[in-house]
Amino acid sequence: MPEYLCTTLDNGLRVISVSMPHHHSAEVMIYIGVGSRYETAHKAGVSHFLEHMLFKGTEDLPTSLALERAFEAVGGSANAATDCETTCFHSRVHPDHITPGIGLFGSMMQRPLFKDMAMERRVILEEAMGDLNETGRQINSDNIIASLLYPDHPLGQPTVGNRPAIERLTLRQLQQHHATYYTPRNAVLTVAGPVDHQEVVAAAEQHFGQWQGESAPAPKPWTDFSPADRQLRWVRDAGSQVSLQLAFLLPGRDSEHAVNLRVLRRLLGWGGMSRLMLRLREELGLTYAVDAALALYADAGTLAIDLAVSAENLGKATAAILELLTELHTSEVDDDELSHSLNCYRCDLDYSRDQVDEMALRYTWGELTGSSRTIANDLAGIDTVSAAGLRQTARELLAPANLRGAIVGPYRTRDRKAVEKVI
Repeated sequence: MPEYLCTTLDNGLRVISVSMPHHHSAEVMIYIGVGSRYETAHKAGVSHFLEHMLFKGTEDLPTSLALERAFEAVGGSANAATDCETTCFHSRVHPDHITPGIGLFGSMMQRPLFKDMAMERRVILEEAMGDLNETGRQINSDNIIASLLYPDHPLGQPTVGNRPAIERLTLRQLQQHHATYYTPRNAVLTVAGPVDHQEVVAAAEQHFGQWQGESAPAPKPWTDFSPADRQLRWVRDAGSQVSLQLAFLLPGRDSEHAVNLRVLRRLLGWGGMSRLMLRLREELGLTYAVDAALALYADAGTLAIDLAVSAENLGKATAAILELLTELHTSEVDDDELSHSLNCYRCDLDYSRDQVDEMALRYTWGELTGSSRTIANDLAGIDTVSAAGLRQTARELLAPANLRGAIVGPYRTRDRKAVEKVI
């Protein structure tokens, strides 16, 4: 049987069902193809602001409390997230209440009231302040790295925006953004759980069938893969440890290297047996935890390594990370390590079949972005991975010209010199 079923309504809305008959909950999810990379600097943060505003009440449920109570009545609690390319709304819903659950999202997407904008602006400003120190400098390593990787481009802007942009956003701009991007042709609705596809489609037709709108405009592409003038950004900040993030600029998710990058990410920083954890924690005792994260967008991507260390260990930790990366260049992963990592990958894919939210996210995002990531596709991709291929990807992409770094915390001058020397 197919992993999911998809029907496109007459208005262009794609409706997906994922049959998981032995579960006792369902996940209702709707993805909209808009995020921070669709914004100008003048309106930075408008997608995230709009996401917040859709929870402030609709024509059918005129307050945020009425909306929240309605979600609880169907066994759910709605949430949302905005990233560079997408905005996702979702809620766990009892299988007996899937149709009214879909109806609640239909009301949010199509009939928001845009109430209490001044209050929500204050909430979002508080959220943005969490990324700044007492002097107003950016201390969120992800935001700093993005600005280094994608300078003067929307991909380099914080998703939440910045204080001046948040303060000047108007109700009309939010409404225009909603009219432009919240259209059925720019959305995918999914229900995962003990569901019948035709019932899901009928509920979608009932609550979304009258939704109208054109295709959304494309974002500004990223084409600049030239080396950076500045590889590192240093931000002095209070605290007991220094936050270190080293990241590489990568091609997008359709690159021939995409599968190898996902495997390299797991080899480097996925669990206690990953290379970063074994070297930096178990062998050298430099940090409590170290992680590797991979983000692949339509036309660019990032592999980032994150950890927190004491200032006196900053140079040693940086050197250890670069030594591990150099090893990926100079020698192939041995058969035992590669087999172990790929086996863990396969197990994680199987475990995801037990999570209604993971299944909904996988197929909704894949359909929206045109990057189908079925479990069968991922398993087939794993079977193509070889030690020689991983080494080639590392040598081509995890290269000095693609490296950027953000260092935030109470570092000393000698710590900075040590890091810059080893870089």
